[in-house]
Amino acid sequence: MLELELIERAQQGDKAAYTELIHIHHRTVEKFAFQCGVRVHDIPDVTQEVFVKLYRFLHQFQRDRFTTWLYKITLNTARDYYRKETKEKEKEQKLHEDGLNYTSKSAEDRVLVFEEDRELHNAIQSLDEKYRHPIIMFYFHDLSYEQIAEILNVPLSTIKIRLMRAKALLKSALQMSGGVKHGR
Repeated sequence: MLELELIERAQQGDKAAYTELIHIHHRTVEKFAFQCGVRVHDIPDVTQEVFVKLYRFLHQFQRDRFTTWLYKITLNTARDYYRKETKEKEKEQKLHEDGLNYTSKSAEDRVLVFEEDRELHNAIQSLDEKYRHPIIMFYFHDLSYEQIAEILNVPLSTIKIRLMRAKALLKSALQMSGGVKHGR
């Protein structure tokens, strides 16, 4: 009930309530964005964009499932971020010009506190997005099939099939790579 009160207060312009909502959900947004394939150095930008969109559209929120709505915003923001092809090319060029290497092991290790196992993360990232997103939402965010279907705007039966296929693909990928030490 506290969250609903915060939402109502934020909708009425209470900035402290909005700040508290950000505080509560910031880590979840970062984690979900990372799991959806957002690159390590882009997570802060994507997360900021999620909360900007949340602020802009908070007045439209009327349902009980705030986190479901937030997952949907995060997923769409992550997708949109990489659809901007020219922006990505400019970033890559700037990184190259500056000689920075954001894929260094230490930076990756810091972000991989989100996942218990690097092999599992890599296997999940190798999945097509239609399989990757349901797996992440179900196993790492404890969302129901119904919530996943709502977030992705697909029928419930499609989610069930995609999760079944995703599990088979993951099993195959992990067996080929030698398995997972601390699998879920």
